[in-house]
Amino acid sequence: MPIDENSRREASLSVSLSVCVCFDSSTMAANFWASSHYKQLLDQEDVDVVHSPDKEKGITLEEFKLVKMHMANYILRLAQVVKVRQRVIATAVAYMRRVYTRKSLSEYDPRLVAPTCLYLASKAEESTVQARPLVFYIKKQCSDEKYRFEIKDILEMEMKILEALDYYLVVYHPYRPLSLYTASQKFSNVEILGKIGCHTLDMFIFYAIVVALWLRKNDVHVPSSFMHPTDFNDSVENVGTKYLFLQDAGLADMTQLAWGLVNDTYKMDLLLVHPPYMIALACIYIGSVLKEKDTTSWFEELRVDMNVVKNISMEILDFYDNNKGITEDRVNATLNKLALKQ
Repeated sequence: MPIDENSRREASLSVSLSVCVCFDSSTMAANFWASSHYKQLLDQEDVDVVHSPDKEKGITLEEFKLVKMHMANYILRLAQVVKVRQRVIATAVAYMRRVYTRKSLSEYDPRLVAPTCLYLASKAEESTVQARPLVFYIKKQCSDEKYRFEIKDILEMEMKILEALDYYLVVYHPYRPLSLYTASQKFSNVEILGKIGCHTLDMFIFYAIVVALWLRKNDVHVPSSFMHPTDFNDSVENVGTKYLFLQDAGLADMTQLAWGLVNDTYKMDLLLVHPPYMIALACIYIGSVLKEKDTTSWFEELRVDMNVVKNISMEILDFYDNNKGITEDRVNATLNKLALKQ
């Protein structure tokens, strides 16, 4: 069967993308503080910028945030249909939000950027979704012609997004630190290793030491004994006693709530401003307040800056307060101002 031009181009882009991702991840992914993600963290005022082409069309900061939130939800809906992992969804939303720190909504149609970011993230996270079925599902899901694009549109926008991202595709998420904080000693060896993304005890030891190193670098107290691999000769269940788990503070029941809060942070720009582990801690803090649990001593053991944790927590709670009752009509009215695809 002959290969059409779109398929040939898609295969070529996939090879190029693999080179970009392998280079970035192999050189920087082992340490967040040396990664491209950390180096690209922004101040909030640099994120809350409505670009000139959008200002000229009357787009306000509130509307700018509204469009990004709507597109994050759109990515989630598409992802549920094409069935990709949560990490792919999170990475796609991160790409979309990064793009709009550099490009305007007028230049990059968000209705095309959103599915293209999902397509790109699926490749970056090695859970590839082909462009053809993605376009098929978009057309099936969206009756509005302004959301319906062809394969060539996705492939062309992919190259523009790669350029807008400066080809930096590695994204760290709050899920991994949250998994570490909420891990339970009641799990079996295999379940514990799987929960933190490791498949062998050696990998577990390596990751534990990496975590300890960046905790220390951030001036978070880590016992000296934690740094010695010989300490991990005990069973994996005993390793848990060396972590500051929520279970240790009687807070194991907050896991599901904290996880849901982390999911909601992708409707905001927090990942562009704060290290992922601080976002995870803020979600744990909110959970503790909602469940009326005293986490004072637990956070003291972490020696984390509680002012930062509380500030992030307030941003999350303010988001909930400010985004009640947002209708589809309001989103469409904002998109209509852009006068993009007719």
